Amino acid sequence: KPPVHTPLHDAARALQFVRSQSSAWNIDKARIGAAGGSAGACSSLWLAFHKDLSDPRSEDPIARESTRLWCAAVQGAQTTLDPQQMKEWTPNSKYGAHAFGIAGAQGVSPFEQFLKERERILPWIAEYSPYALVSSDDPGVYLQYGEPPALGQEQKDPTHTANFGVKLQEQLVRLGVECELVYPGATNVKHADASEYLIAKLKAERP
Repeated sequence: KPPVHTPLHDAARALQFVRSQSSAWNIDKARIGAAGGSAGACSSLWLAFHKDLSDPRSEDPIARESTRLWCAAVQGAQTTLDPQQMKEWTPNSKYGAHAFGIAGAQGVSPFEQFLKERERILPWIAEYSPYALVSSDDPGVYLQYGEPPALGQEQKDPTHTANFGVKLQEQLVRLGVECELVYPGATNVKHADASEYLIAKLKAERP
């Protein structure tokens, strides 16, 4: 398993633990959202889009709890861990090799090696890249970035570019999943920040 497996499954286990304590902590176990920035944002989206990891037959009561989210609100998210997608969206991409334990070699950057090894790790990309996991039953998400997107162009901060958000939003819209994309100059912004979005979604009246 690649290095990225451990923190993602730790996050899923933490979510299950919180749900297991819902009575003691007086929380609604159905209404739990995730938030984070950068790698924490990517982790939150992985939880939002991944199928439920609960094991209803487990002897461990924590493992029987769901890992699905009510919503997620993230900042500067990497929405894909596929190096080919990254390079197409943002030509000077350089992020992600470490997630799969890939290092550079003499004269070859880690990202270049990441691209070279893409075919070998496609099963891992399918399992750990948020974009690859999206389905029509996923919860709504809020994506916030500090600069406007410019698809296909080099970015000052390619690791946190809004290009990630634009392409994920396109995929979510195709599948009928709610996605609010926020950056300077963005239109159709309903919530000023992640906190406002989370409060609105988690405290909304039940239909």
